[in-house]
Amino acid sequence: MAPLRRSARWLAAAALVLLVGTPGVAGAADPKIDPNAPTPTTPHPGGPPEGRSPDGTVVGGDALGERGFALPEDGPALPTDITARGWLVADLDSGDVLAARDPHGRYYPASTLKTLTLLTLHDELDPAAVVTGAFEDASVDGTKVGIVEGGKYPALLLFQALMMSSGNDAASALARAAGGLEPTLELMNATASQLQAYDTLAGTPSGLDVVGQSSSPYDLALFMRQIVEDPALLSIMQTPTAVMPAVPPRHPAYQIQNQNRMLTSYPGMLAGKNGFTDAARYTYVGAAEQHGRRLVVSLMLGEQAPIPMVEQATRLLDWGFALPAGTPPVGELVEPRPPGVPPPTPRSTQPQSSTSGGAAQAVAAAGGAAGQTSTAPSPLLLVGLGLSSALVVMVLVRGRRRRH
Repeated sequence: MAPLRRSARWLAAAALVLLVGTPGVAGAADPKIDPNAPTPTTPHPGGPPEGRSPDGTVVGGDALGERGFALPEDGPALPTDITARGWLVADLDSGDVLAARDPHGRYYPASTLKTLTLLTLHDELDPAAVVTGAFEDASVDGTKVGIVEGGKYPALLLFQALMMSSGNDAASALARAAGGLEPTLELMNATASQLQAYDTLAGTPSGLDVVGQSSSPYDLALFMRQIVEDPALLSIMQTPTAVMPAVPPRHPAYQIQNQNRMLTSYPGMLAGKNGFTDAARYTYVGAAEQHGRRLVVSLMLGEQAPIPMVEQATRLLDWGFALPAGTPPVGELVEPRPPGVPPPTPRSTQPQSSTSGGAAQAVAAAGGAAGQTSTAPSPLLLVGLGLSSALVVMVLVRGRRRRH
């Protein structure tokens, strides 16, 4: 990673803190990560909050602001037994959203959030760099790939373990290698903001539940779209097996396998990531190609009955591929913000600064700044605005591969 990019990201984080802590910026009412709160163990009572862009508009089109279904007129009947509370099917090439249910609901993402971790940290770490396992990696909660304290692991192998085996210990090791938990979360939220994934607020690199963390079916589709467009990332997602190295004298080498069952069961499957926690329930995002057409499907807050989540994803993909050509879409997957373009300015009765990274996600979660009060800009705010504007050209843009 170029030194300029690293220093620019740290300066951007400092500017973000300055803006968030200054009067005149949306504040306490906005959702935020609370790592000290009890870990959520159930889904949001009454359903998740609804996401919006910072200016209060619906990303991808007004029809996607519905909490229920957004369906094409005169389209074929939806497949049966889809239990997911929120889902989306879209064309990866045109960006057309073919159908959705509560696409901007802010759900707990579970391990589907690892798609954002991969997108964010792959550009930050040299794949050949060796990361030494630590006690904090080995002791992390949830699914683990088996990182051992003192073991030596190439970053590429950790990315494979992250996506193939959903290793929370791999997520911990990658975050340490990228500078630590807080810098990693700032980078993840900055990446989400740049992709216009304003329903997403990352509180862990693994997707383990924490109060305030969220993503949406729409945002997961944006993340998967970027992965499919990057050959290096797609290769990680498609790796069938990998070998975790021995850590003598007690830990021999062993093989890990790709846990995405649809890679072998669904024709044309490109990539996929599943997730489960008590609060998120079952989640999934995947992409497939058939007859020259590429689709993405995302499902959140699902159950494994009456049919497994893999079968639910299969039925929605089949439905999408069978949709007649020329069927009008119900919305669109937006492109990442161009270099140097900040997030939309929150609505308010008085001018407010725009934010990036985690702060932008928090504003989005609250549906913009509607109903919030604002004070006149302070000198500190003006300094923060100037610093933020000067840095925006240098940060938040990773030169993601555009579609051809």
